[in-house]
Amino acid sequence: MSTRTATRQMNLPKPGLLPQIFMVLVGGLALFILLLLTFTTGYGLYFAGRIYPGVSVAGMELSGKTLEEANALLSQQLSYPESGHIIFQAEQAWVAKPSEVGLYLDPQTSALAAYNLGRQGSYLSRWANRFKAWNNGIDLPPLHIFDQRVAYRFVSSIATQLFIPTVEASLSINGTEVVAVPGQVGRVVDIEATLAPLEAQLRSLTDGLLPVVIKEVPPEILDARQQAEIARRILSAPLTIQIEGAQENDPGPWVFDQQTLAGMVTIERLETQQGAQYQVGLNAESLRGFLQDIATQLARQPQNARFIFNDDTRQLEVIQSAVIGRQLDVDATIQKVNQQLAEGQHTITLAFDYQEPAVVDTMTGEQLGITELVSSETSYFYGSSSARLQNIETAAARFHGVLVPPGATFSMGEVLGDVSLDNGYAEALIIFGNRTIQGVGGGVCQVSTTLFRTVFFGGYPINERHPHAYRVSYYEQTASGNVNERLAGLDATVFVPVVDFKFTNDTPYWLLMETYINVAARRLTWKFYSTSDGRSVDWDTTGLKNIEAAPEPLYQENPDLDKGEIKQVDWEADGADVTIYRTVKRGDQVYLQDTFGTHYLPWRAVYEYGPGTKIPKDNRDNDE
Repeated sequence: MSTRTATRQMNLPKPGLLPQIFMVLVGGLALFILLLLTFTTGYGLYFAGRIYPGVSVAGMELSGKTLEEANALLSQQLSYPESGHIIFQAEQAWVAKPSEVGLYLDPQTSALAAYNLGRQGSYLSRWANRFKAWNNGIDLPPLHIFDQRVAYRFVSSIATQLFIPTVEASLSINGTEVVAVPGQVGRVVDIEATLAPLEAQLRSLTDGLLPVVIKEVPPEILDARQQAEIARRILSAPLTIQIEGAQENDPGPWVFDQQTLAGMVTIERLETQQGAQYQVGLNAESLRGFLQDIATQLARQPQNARFIFNDDTRQLEVIQSAVIGRQLDVDATIQKVNQQLAEGQHTITLAFDYQEPAVVDTMTGEQLGITELVSSETSYFYGSSSARLQNIETAAARFHGVLVPPGATFSMGEVLGDVSLDNGYAEALIIFGNRTIQGVGGGVCQVSTTLFRTVFFGGYPINERHPHAYRVSYYEQTASGNVNERLAGLDATVFVPVVDFKFTNDTPYWLLMETYINVAARRLTWKFYSTSDGRSVDWDTTGLKNIEAAPEPLYQENPDLDKGEIKQVDWEADGADVTIYRTVKRGDQVYLQDTFGTHYLPWRAVYEYGPGTKIPKDNRDNDE
């Protein structure tokens, strides 16, 4: 055995000593537990039915008190709901007891909570709470009830007193006076925000000052003074609407007095990115109705300048300036009127869309391709009445200086327009149905016949041509006044708007028309100026075929004639057929061939006589 082993053996307890030590330790522990149980039992028995030491409620010491004593003390001392003060502050103060804003304390339940401290839970937790209360003290909050509905009603009464309604600014027209009332910023109490800190204040059981949270509610339109000033400017004077640079035949001006303007003023509420605002102006629909009513009389079609070709200088000379077309721009005018009225202007010009004509005054013959005379024809009308002469002059003047664009189809009816007394025509004999009667414009067909021949012999394509119902001697007259039957079938009638004469300018050049009438010589000449493309015309006629004699004369009584008076109102003409052939060449090449067939009806003479007049015996059977 080593020395170390021997030593260890020497330090070991003696046999039988360990059980003795163990017994001592167990005995000590048992004694401690016995003493602890004796203490806790005695502590519990001592405070049986009483609140343990160190327990208080809201700072009021309740140690050793019975439940009834604690309840009585708390009921006496916890007077905060009735003695406390909660002040709501705005521009004035409202003082409320805590009970008036819904706080109710429960002393019995609070006393029971104090009594139960250290008596509930596990054994260890009970003793831990007892020790903590004894050692450091435990102050319990009083148990309370907070009725938010009561608080809400109290603050709502404050909100009612502080409420100011939001008022929009108003703008109106009374007669011709502008009435503007400013708006008002509203005020409301934010009840929820005002009540937010209340419960915490009540839990502290101390008096408190709470701000009343107020929100301003501005109107969308607070001030309408600027718009009111615009309305006053609009109504400050009559409004005059006129055409800028008005000419003699232009309508207008149109004047609206202030009373009328007041009835047209509108005040509209608009929502913009900057907010709501009033817009003042004249009612757009009222203005639109007025402008649409006058738009037709203001409209002007663009018209080419009219020229004559000077045969000596070979230059064009303006005889009527070009007319710039215009159409009333209704929307732009409405906008312009309202804008300028708002600026205080009361004489405002209309807005137009303008259209330049194709040919203006400064254009030359070279530009238009008008360099020479390309066709000219003359017709004669010996024996015409003064009324017929007037109508020929009036109709022919409509075409003097007129231009036909290259490639365009020309309508005589469109240029001739309305044949009426208002347009300078007189009543003369016309063919209507199967009779020759008095009508407005008799003699216009002298003009259409002359145009037809100028087109025919100029070699232009003819799109529409209508012959007369019967042969008329005027259209077969020569310079000597004699009738040349070879001219039969070279007439054309026009009756606007049903019957027209049309041809096409199939050249690349403009075509200028000139018409000249010599009343004394009973002569109408029609000229075409353009640039020749080398075309020539060959023509032939079958002459009069299938001639049918005119019927016997017709005698009719006319109560407006005197006894013994006989007046011829229609003239006889034999019926016949005639066909005319035309060949248009360019050099040696045939460019165009066409045929014009005409069937003339036989036409009887008609006489009128006064009542009681004896008429030729052979014609009595024809009396109607």
